[in-house]
Amino acid sequence: MMKFFSAIDRQSRLILLGAAALLTIGMGIRQSFGLFLTPVTKDLAITAADFTLAIAIQNVVWGLSQAFVGAIADRYGLRRTLLAGAAIYVAGLGIMATAKGVTALLVAGGLIGIALACTATSLTMSACARAVTPGQRSMTLGVVSAVGSLGTLAGPLTTQVILGHEPWQVGMLFFMALSIVMLPAAFLAGGADNIPQPAAMERASMSEVLGDALRNRQFLVMSGAYFVCGLNLMFLTTHLPAYISLCGLDPMLSAWTLAVIGGVSAIGSLVTGWLGGRYPKHIILGTVYVLRSVMIAAYFALPPTSGSTLLFAVAMGLLWWPGLAPLTAGIIADVFGTRYLATLLGMAFVVHQVGSSLGTWGGGLIFDMTGSYDPAWQVGSVIGITAGIVQIVFGGPPRRREMSRSTQAPALT
Repeated sequence: MMKFFSAIDRQSRLILLGAAALLTIGMGIRQSFGLFLTPVTKDLAITAADFTLAIAIQNVVWGLSQAFVGAIADRYGLRRTLLAGAAIYVAGLGIMATAKGVTALLVAGGLIGIALACTATSLTMSACARAVTPGQRSMTLGVVSAVGSLGTLAGPLTTQVILGHEPWQVGMLFFMALSIVMLPAAFLAGGADNIPQPAAMERASMSEVLGDALRNRQFLVMSGAYFVCGLNLMFLTTHLPAYISLCGLDPMLSAWTLAVIGGVSAIGSLVTGWLGGRYPKHIILGTVYVLRSVMIAAYFALPPTSGSTLLFAVAMGLLWWPGLAPLTAGIIADVFGTRYLATLLGMAFVVHQVGSSLGTWGGGLIFDMTGSYDPAWQVGSVIGITAGIVQIVFGGPPRRREMSRSTQAPALT
C-alpha cells in the first residue's frame, strides 16, 4: 500500500486526503440518522412515517439534484461546488437541531440532500478519478472509499453514546460542529480542478457525452440496478435500529451494528477496488447485489439475537455501498472518461436515490400499516436478487452489433 501511494504526487495526495475526509464526515453523519428515529418521534410527538419522510426527502433531493450539481461542478469547478455543499450541510443540521415539528425536519432534509449531492460520493469520486492515472484509478477509489467508511464506524457509536446521556438535539449540534471540518476538506479535494485533462476529453461536449450515455446499455443497466441498491441499503440504515428495539434487544446493539457495517465496509471497499482493477466490474457489481439480498433474507427470516445481528453486520459491511464506488465510478470512467464523470455519476445516482427514498419512506409506511417489517424485506430481497442477475447478464460491454458511437470512439481516459 505504501508503494502504491508513493507513486502518487503530493498534489494528488492532498486531493485524496480531502475527498476521504469529506466522505468520512458526511457519510458518517448520514449513516447515523436512523438512531434518531425513536427519540425524535417521542419528543416531537410525530409518527415513524413523519420522521422517515424527512429522510426520504433528503434522499429524493440528493438524487434529483445530483446530476444538476455534477454538471455545475464539471462546468464551474469542483472546489466551488464542494465548498458550497459543506456550508449547506452545516445549515441543514442546524435547522434539524432546532426543529419543533415535522416542517422543520422536512426543510432540513431537503438542505442536507443538496449538501450530500455536493459533497458525497459522486463529486469526491470524480475528484479522485481525475487525480490519478487510469491504471491507479480502481485501487485509488477503493482506498478512498475505505477511509471514508471510518466515519460510518465512528458515527453511530458516538451518536448512541450522546443519545444515551443527552437530548437528541445535542447529538445534532455535535453533527453541526463536526460538519464545519468539511469546509477545509472541500478546499483540498477541489484541487482536482488544477489537474490537466487529456485533450480528447476537452474536445467532447457535455451534450455529446450525455447522449451517448443514454444510448449505452452498460450505463442504463448499471443505473437501473442502482435503484435496488438504494432501496435495500436505506431501508436497513433507517429501520434496522427500530427493528432491533422492537425485538427487545439492547438499544446499544443498533449503534454497534451500524458501526460494524461501516467499519467492515472499509475492507469491502479495498476488496472491490482491487477486484475491479483485475476482473469485469459488472460481474462483481451484480454478485454484490445478489449476495446482499440473500443476507437480508436470511437475517430477517430468523429470530434475531445479538450474535446473529453482529454477524449480519459483518456480512453487510463487506457488501455495503462504499464498496460499490470503485465499481460504478470505474465503469463510467472506463466507458466515458473522467471529464464529465460527476455529471454521469449524478445521472445514475438519481435512480439510486429514488430507490433510497422508497426504501426509507416505504418501510415506515409498511410498519405503520402492518406493525411488521416482514413485507418490506421480502419484497426488497426478491428485487435485489433480480437486479443482481440482470446486472451480471446484461451489464457488460456492448457486443459488436450493439456498439454505440461512444464505444466505437477512443476511450476518453
